[in-house]
Amino acid sequence: MFSSFAFGMVDDPEQSRASTRRLWLLGIPATLAWAVAGWSGALGLLDGFRLMSLNRVGAWGADAAPAGSLVVFFSLAVTAGSSLGFAMLWGGGMSLRRMGISFRTSSLAAALGVTLGSGVAIPSWTPPESVGERLPSLDGKAEPWSTADWVVYYEPFLVPAVAGLIALTLIVVLLRSFLRAAEADDREQALRRRGRQATGVLTRVEFTNVWVLGNPRFSVQVRFPTETGEREVVTTMITPMFQVPSEGSAVRVRYDPHDPEAVLVENL
Repeated sequence: MFSSFAFGMVDDPEQSRASTRRLWLLGIPATLAWAVAGWSGALGLLDGFRLMSLNRVGAWGADAAPAGSLVVFFSLAVTAGSSLGFAMLWGGGMSLRRMGISFRTSSLAAALGVTLGSGVAIPSWTPPESVGERLPSLDGKAEPWSTADWVVYYEPFLVPAVAGLIALTLIVVLLRSFLRAAEADDREQALRRRGRQATGVLTRVEFTNVWVLGNPRFSVQVRFPTETGEREVVTTMITPMFQVPSEGSAVRVRYDPHDPEAVLVENL
């Protein structure tokens, strides 16, 4: 027995292409919205906290008005970016695999947008009044910066750097996901065109306690005849409630006699 790569509910190729187009169309405004959020958040929120952390409290009052307006701008941009990301999640497709790709794509749009926005904001951060030491309070003496203070000082560069690293990681993960998805689609289409077809019988059905878009997912074991004798495979099936599989039910099996892991199990 072995695990097959197939699911009970498969993607329609045309729907998959349409979902991919929707992802990219929604990804462009989502990236722009998160770029605005990165720019306004850096200058409207992080810049002020950075000044207070580095003991430049006197400038807080002078910067309050523009910072306040940038906070409102930041809130609107985050709302728009989150809404577009939610639309990407549900507009990418209704299968478990497509939802995973949609989630990663929406996350990439957010990380890439924050990278661009915070990068553009780098020259506009307010410089501290003193570099390397805290300003003395009242008649106290100036104290040298701690390691944390230096980290805060380089925050204008660290924010886009961290966001860019996350974006780069997501790009690599997405590329691998697209390559795996393309390979799985090729294998599936090859099975549908040239695979041998047989009628199998479910010998074991177990609910996995997982629901995908309101449809239950089952772990099933199916036995089906081949030219060289009977074979058994273990796979998962995501089916509508009115097509819940049960032991003894007949299912359609498409398989490649030369590739033991190329098996597609479907409801009749």
